[in-house]
Formats: sequence, structure tokens, C-alpha cells
Amino acid sequence: MLRLENICMAVNGNNGESKEILRGVNIEFKSGKLYAITGPNGGGKSSIAKVVMGIYRHSSGHIYFKNKEISEMSVTERAAEGISYAFQQPPRFKGLTVSDLLKTAQPGLDNMGLRKSLRDVGLCPEDYLDRDLGPGLSGGEMKRIEIAQVLVRNAAISIFDEPEAGVDLWTIQRLIGIIISRFKGNPDATAVIITHNENVLPICDEIIVVEEGLIRDRGTPAEIWPLIREDIECKKRLECRGEMGYEI
Repeated sequence: MLRLENICMAVNGNNGESKEILRGVNIEFKSGKLYAITGPNGGGKSSIAKVVMGIYRHSSGHIYFKNKEISEMSVTERAAEGISYAFQQPPRFKGLTVSDLLKTAQPGLDNMGLRKSLRDVGLCPEDYLDRDLGPGLSGGEMKRIEIAQVLVRNAAISIFDEPEAGVDLWTIQRLIGIIISRFKGNPDATAVIITHNENVLPICDEIIVVEEGLIRDRGTPAEIWPLIREDIECKKRLECRGEMGYEI
């Protein structure tokens, strides 16, 4: 469904020198599968997702979606083709309500659909449908709303950038259940989850490990988990102490 061929991306550092973020990334995502992208912080995981969505511009290589070259397409054009992306830190839109956002994602969504989409991510429709998407919502609330709007789109490929970030354990478990039921084994859809969560990784069909802008390993959870378990558990300890930052 989605294929990245020799994708490279560089940015200018503070000293004006070019810094490589992605270095010859080759990945193919097939229909009906659930993928996890994991690896050290700063290794390029989120950059891959944003290159696919068109938020970041790759410097060389090709991206094919349903055998169609999309490298020159805008974010809007890629969304129209069937690619959806949930940000690690969702943007806020003051003056736009939660209901407005969901209807923008899926114009034909009726009241029942609106309410179900919020319940799926653990939010009470009565409390949120008319809420403004400005600073009055917490980071965790914005995260759930962002995931809800991705789910209602029913896109061919949905990318979730650390969906567990900023949400409670109960919600994480609920989201995992939704993702499994929606995507695993669905021949018409693919999901890519950028995550370090030890509860998410085992349910995926394939784990892709990204480090220093390269694909270090990829395989089934049974093959990859023993190789990365220590790093994942170390990251979790750092997060508990508040020592982890966000990745580019």
C-alpha cells in the first residue's frame, strides 16, 4: 500500500551545517497489517511519519502510495488520497469546536457518529462536542480528540504518533482495543503506530526499529522484542522521572 524508497532528509543545524535526520530509509507497509515504529528518542521515527504525511520534505528518494508517486503532493492532497496522521502534540484551533473538527474529518458524520467517536476515546459527548479547541483543553484531552478525528476518517493508512503520550492507563488500554478491532486483519486499511509502549508493541504484526535515521531491525514481535526490551524499559524509567523530551 505504502512504499518508501531510499528516503533521505536533512535539516540545517544551529551552526548552519546540514544534519542528516533520515539516511536511505526503505520501508513497505502492506494492507491489512498493524505496524509499530520504535527506537531511541531522536532516531527519526516521527520524521518518517511526517515525511509520509508531507509535513516534512525529504531531500531525496521516492514515496509511493497505492503504486502512485506522491512525493510532490501537499499534505491536503495526501489526505485526500487516503493518508491520515495523528500528531504527537496535536495542534489547537481556537474558535473551532470538537464537533467542527470531527465533521471536517468526516463530513457525513451524523450526531450518533459524533457521539460514538468521542466515547470510543473515553470522552463524554455531552461535555466535549461543543468545546472550543483552544487552550481550555488539556494535552490529554486534545490527544484523544486528535485520535478520534483520525479514526472517523476511515483512511486507507492511519499513522498514530505516540498515541499513549499524555493519556491515562485506562484510556491507553481502550485505544489499544480500538486500534486492534479497527485495523488488525482489515484488508482495506493499514495502521502505523510510533510507540515505545510495551503493551502496544506485542499486538502489532511487525515492529520496525529506527536508530540514527536508519532502519536498524524489523520483524515480528517475537523476533524484535527481545532485542529492544531493555531500551524500552530504560526509556519508561526516564519518562517516570520526567527526563524524556519530544522527538523530531
